[in-house]
Amino acid sequence: MNHAFVTALAGSGHTAETLAERLGLHPKTVARWANPGHIRQSRHRATVANLLGLPMDALWPDAGRRREPVWFRPWVDIEREAVALRAFQLAWVPGLLQTEGYARATFLGQPLTADEVTDLVAARLDRQGILNRQRGPLYVVVLDEQVLRRAAAGDRPLMAAQVAHLAACAELPNVQLHVVPADTPTYPGLDGPFIIAELRDGSRVAHVDSQAQAQIIEQPSEIATLERRWERIRGEALPRARTLELLREVAAAWA
Repeated sequence: MNHAFVTALAGSGHTAETLAERLGLHPKTVARWANPGHIRQSRHRATVANLLGLPMDALWPDAGRRREPVWFRPWVDIEREAVALRAFQLAWVPGLLQTEGYARATFLGQPLTADEVTDLVAARLDRQGILNRQRGPLYVVVLDEQVLRRAAAGDRPLMAAQVAHLAACAELPNVQLHVVPADTPTYPGLDGPFIIAELRDGSRVAHVDSQAQAQIIEQPSEIATLERRWERIRGEALPRARTLELLREVAAAWA
């Protein structure tokens, strides 16, 4: 149990219900913060610490030992909370489905030291644990076929391993993988990648990336726009069984 949180909650005069009301969250979400290793989303952590009268690192000491980039941590916390994730990717294999070799290749050419790359790769692989945990989120991914056809770092064996890994992931009970064929005419996905997360309290949050910055979106109207785009993109994708066949074909071609 997170005794620091439980003690601080009792001493503050708050209950899970009153704290949830102050934050606009479901009481069950707040109650789960008493679980060991359960780190509150970064976007609320400072507010919670202020309400409970303790520094953030006293309530969630694990937060100070994380290896993700600071700007990305709020989304990692959302991933951990999610009961469902819907992701569209136009250029890269999503981080939750990358092999170590592919993850390392995504950092080539960036101004990073070898130690920094090692930490970033380890952080990315650590995130993948949510797919294997008991009651992990439903993860539905749509990829443009070019993701499978473009060689990361020009390395054919690396791509053979990565696409084979995708095929293996596609058979997990909580993973659904679909591919938009390369001969598909222009479709809404060409505007860029995004992820929609559904949290336990029923709320939805989205992550949209660009060359300049990543953005977390919570505005309901903007989420609704992304959900409409998601449905149109998924409508262009191959069914699950045909996607699995294609993955195996592409993996063999790379080998």
